[in-house]
Amino acid sequence: MLSVLRLRAYRHLFAAQVVALLGTGLATVALSLLAYDLAGDQAGAVLGTAFTIKMVAYVTLAPVASALAQSLPRRAWLVGLDLIRAAIALALPFVTEVWQIYVLIFLLQAASAGFTPVFQASIPDIVTDEEDYTNALSLSRLAYDLESLASPAIAAALLTIVPFSTLFFGTAAGFAASALLVATVALPALAPGPRRNIWERSTRGIRIYLHTPRLRGLLGLSLAAAATGAMVLVNTVVVIRSDLGLNENFVALALAAFGGGSMIAALALPAILRRSRDRRVMTIGASISVAAMFGAAALCAVAPSLPVILTAWTLVGVGYSAVFTPAGRLLNRSVLASDRPAIFAAQFTLSHACWLITYPLAGWLMVRFGLTVAMTLLPLLALAGIAGALWQWPRDTASVPHAHPDLPPDHPHLQGRDQHAHVVEIDTLHPHFPLHPPR
Repeated sequence: MLSVLRLRAYRHLFAAQVVALLGTGLATVALSLLAYDLAGDQAGAVLGTAFTIKMVAYVTLAPVASALAQSLPRRAWLVGLDLIRAAIALALPFVTEVWQIYVLIFLLQAASAGFTPVFQASIPDIVTDEEDYTNALSLSRLAYDLESLASPAIAAALLTIVPFSTLFFGTAAGFAASALLVATVALPALAPGPRRNIWERSTRGIRIYLHTPRLRGLLGLSLAAAATGAMVLVNTVVVIRSDLGLNENFVALALAAFGGGSMIAALALPAILRRSRDRRVMTIGASISVAAMFGAAALCAVAPSLPVILTAWTLVGVGYSAVFTPAGRLLNRSVLASDRPAIFAAQFTLSHACWLITYPLAGWLMVRFGLTVAMTLLPLLALAGIAGALWQWPRDTASVPHAHPDLPPDHPHLQGRDQHAHVVEIDTLHPHFPLHPPR
């Protein structure tokens, strides 16, 4: 997996991702403490609103930002947004009112909505070999998981010697370091495409996405992963503290189990994906999460226990990583290079729309009906997502008529060869769907 780091450009981009993630993790801890400092017992409501604002910014602004980025140099765009994020982080220590948190969080996440899809879409331009790209995706997944473990530990160590507001300066430093690293990478210019207005550029990625069978399947699997993942991320503290009566150290242990499962899958996936198709790997991963949640619900209905929760959370982490790690491969195969930022922005938007549904649903089910019902209904939603994915994403897509207006039927971005069955997958768009304006 680490062999992809031999590529200098990717090595610098990966380092940029790591330092930005660490900075973001410090901000998450500091924001929680800032909310408590300003709102006391109402801090939970403040954070809930802030996270909702984050998701709304992601869902609404990513496609527009991606469309604007298409007419600008990508490196300048990414460096500029990193510097904007650093400036916003520097303003957070001086917040004195709750509404100021909301404004700054919206601005910060708006910048992230413009940065992340363009950053992700740039990786295939510098990592052109598919095996290397798969390794890069797994490394990216590991970076996210390691950040979730490392950032709280680093924050805890810093808080023994500095006030919590100082953590925001660490966040700003992370974004500034990311900007410096991105500035050292020469990103190839996007291939020119037909001229389109801002509305067409903003909606193009979602229109392509929703009219491509494998990507509709990816959306169903994203919903499945969000449904089971939301149970873990939203309700772990309630399960551990209220249902099991354990202290906060076990909350960290349960979340670490989820992250550990995700890392195990990320490490194993490059080898697995060399032997198996993405569709098979991703649906099995989502099914593991659902089975783990149903099994835990049945056992917890009798007697909730920590071993059951830790086992289930680990398996949910495995399934989560198995769904989201290969997603970049599907996106990369489905479009021309010029449309890659738009399709990555579409995935960013639609996957976060799934979280926008499942986050509040997970919390409401837990409050209204309790542990067993929440752990039963959320995997039912995930099961519906899997069923939709299997229906929308045919196992053998070679017989599906080619109808993409931009690519020839044998274009490599629309193909994936199973090394054992030697079956060529060709995905399609709806033949009557107008992706180009009238000429």
